[in-house]
Order: sequence, then C-alpha cells, then structure tokens
Amino acid sequence: MAPLQKNKIYRAVIEGYSSEGLGIARIDGQVVFVHRAVRGEVCDILVLKVLKNAAFGKVVGIETPSQHRKDPDCPYYGQCGGCDFRHMDYEEELCAKRRRVQDALRRLGGSEVEVEEILGAAEQLRYRNKSQYPISADGKVGFYRARTHQVVETEQCLIQKAEADSAAQAVRQYMQRFGVSGYDEHSGKGLLRHLYVRTNRKGESLLCLLVNGERLPYEAELVTMLREAVPKAVGIVLGVNRRRGNTILGERYRTLWGEAVLLDTLCGLTFRLSVPSFYQVNAEQAEVLYGKAVEFAGLTGSELVLDLYCGAGTITQVMAQKAGKVIGAEIVPEAIADAKVNAEMNGVNNVEFYCGDASDIAAELSRRGLRPDVICVDPPRKGLAPEVVEAAAGMAPQRIVYVSCDPATMGRDVKRFAALGYEAVRAVAVDLFPGTANIESVALLVRRDEN
Repeated sequence: MAPLQKNKIYRAVIEGYSSEGLGIARIDGQVVFVHRAVRGEVCDILVLKVLKNAAFGKVVGIETPSQHRKDPDCPYYGQCGGCDFRHMDYEEELCAKRRRVQDALRRLGGSEVEVEEILGAAEQLRYRNKSQYPISADGKVGFYRARTHQVVETEQCLIQKAEADSAAQAVRQYMQRFGVSGYDEHSGKGLLRHLYVRTNRKGESLLCLLVNGERLPYEAELVTMLREAVPKAVGIVLGVNRRRGNTILGERYRTLWGEAVLLDTLCGLTFRLSVPSFYQVNAEQAEVLYGKAVEFAGLTGSELVLDLYCGAGTITQVMAQKAGKVIGAEIVPEAIADAKVNAEMNGVNNVEFYCGDASDIAAELSRRGLRPDVICVDPPRKGLAPEVVEAAAGMAPQRIVYVSCDPATMGRDVKRFAALGYEAVRAVAVDLFPGTANIESVALLVRRDEN
C-alpha cells in the first residue's frame, strides 16, 4: 500500500465526521480528514498534510453532492475558526453532533447507552449572549483563524449579537483615532488584549476591555464612543490582565461607567452576572439543557443535591425549585458572590454556596459525612479531575447528572465512574452552538445497586 502523497488529488467518499466537524474519508486504507465536506459525497480531495496515522485535505471538486450541502452564508467562513458547519444544512449538522456524542460514549466511555435525541435550536443566528474579540498587535478586532492566534478582522459575525459587532467597530475606531496599541502575545507589549461583550434577553449589554496595564488613554472618549455604538449598554468595565500568554479574563476590574454587572433571566429566575461569572452563551437552549438535567436528577422535593462547578448558581437554583436543598461549589470568587446575591434576589432559601476547587470541596463535604442523593457536575472543557470523580463516587449518591461541553472528556469520565460502580443509563445532546462543532450533552449515571 503506497503512502498518500501531499498535493495530490484523490477521489473518495465522505463517510462521516470528526469531533471537529471535518469530513472523514478513507483513501488507500488511510484516514483523511477533509475540510468542508458533507457525509455521503463523492469528492475530489487535495491532500494538504500527511501524518503517520492520518492525513488532512480539502474538497477541490464534488462528483456527487449531498442534498444537505449549502452555500456558506458568512464571508469569513474558512478564514475565521469560529464555525465549522456553515456548508451544510442544520439537519445534517445535528446528525453529526449526535453521532459525535454517541461515539464518545461508546469508544471512550465503553458505554452502551444510547443518545436518545439531540435537541436543536429554534434560532441558529445571533444567539450568543457573550462575545470575546481578541485584538491583535496590528489593531485587528475579530476572531482567531482556526488552530492559530492570528486574528481575522471580522466586521459582522452571524452568531454574535448585533450589539457585540457594534462595540467591536467602536473599539476599532477608538484605536485608530487615538493610536492605541493592540496586544502582542509574543513580546508581551501593547495595551488592548480583548473586547468582551455580554448581552441579556432585553438587549442590554455589559462591556469590558481587557488591558495589559492599569488604564487606557482617553478613557472618557472611549466610554462615549461605546455608549453611542451600544445605546442599551448598562456598564463599561476595564479588566487588568498583565499575565503573559493568552488568558482572557482580568486579575481585577475597574468600572469606567455605569454598572459592573448585568441582570438576565433564565428558567424564570433572575441572575446577576459579573464579567468572570460562567453563564451559558445561549439562554434559550440553556433552558432546554437545564430542563433535561432536572429531569435526569429525578427530584421529588426531598433530595440533597450537590452542584459542582456551579458558576453563578444557575443549575443550583433551578434544581432547588424541586429539591430539598442544593449545595453549589465553584472556584471563581466573583461567581460565588454573584450566586449568593442571585439566590437572595430570587428568594431561593434552600441553597448554600462554597468557594473552592471542586475536588477539595467534594473531599471536605465527604469528610463531614455529607451524603447527597444527587450530584450534578458541569465541568469546563477539560472535564473532571480524577480526584473529583473519586470524591463524588465516594459520597455514594444515587444519581450523578453529568452536564458536558466536551463529549470526549465526558466519555473518559463516564469510564472512570463505571470503574467506581456508576453506569450511564440515559444521555441526550442539546445544541447550544449552531454552526460550530461544539455541543452540550447530559448523561445520567446511577449506582449499579440502584438499577
């Protein structure tokens, strides 16, 4: 079997999709990941890179097109690395995402559980309530090219709110008018690092400039320009971030104008959100996601629930409406402060919040003899640390509800829980990120002696 040749064109059938949304073809027995391909198509594929166990290519001709292929609706598609599925219809995108979750549970999790359904979004455009625009050393404001930190200047993004696009344009004009520098990751020089915009369901926005320093020149003029661009802004904040590298959020914050927090509603509750608070970027679909988490928890009104990685207390308070008591844990102090205020604001009295690392808090509560009936985890993309899995299983809850933004790490953790006596019995996928390869999912794990 001859190895594939770089820069050579091959004809092949697209069999499926990778976790990043790339098409998968097999050419001469080798797996080839193909940019902007659609399952079932017969394509001419230009091989761009050949590795030991796989190759990468792009479609240069389509012999047999898929009925699901469509013309991309974004001029930046293929340059900006934000979206992965704008060359296919939403039906096919959902199919690819459901398969990704199913494959992760089977191949990585060793589980036979079926992904019951994928719950798609009614709105596939302008759904993101949080936008983070990197700013380059040469003054570009936009989004990173795929797998790089090269900023693609992006004047309009179809998945961001219009308010965010307007704020980005105002920052471009401010930098040009006053000669303000963008940040250079390599040298550590330059001032403006990121623009952060959070917008609620009423169209109000909280804006934050992340800065490599204590202040910006002409701050009053910047505030005026941003307020004109985003008339329903409620506050403008400066975040100080002098750390080298690509960390986005600041070490501390200073309010330039207005409020330092934004109020939003979710699942009938009101939440106060500061810049560092975790909050799902698609409010409508977050309600669907949390509804499934509550359903899987099987609450009857008497249970003690432990909510790890609780953020601003969203899942905590949603579950508290149907549980006896919910304890929320989160490592970000500002998020815990918001969570406490949110609970008081909503009149939710059967919650308690702890600030600290999830593994430390789980271990401490276990030492105190806490025996939750249900543990809910909603970890970041890296999933659960082994000690968190062990501490959670060590508390012997009847059910563990795993909310995940990364099917691969969820699959890995499902396998770890299985070794400690917990079996995945239900799973669903919920699409909070139309157009992109990202997908949320919920799995229910039960103690084997509870089956």
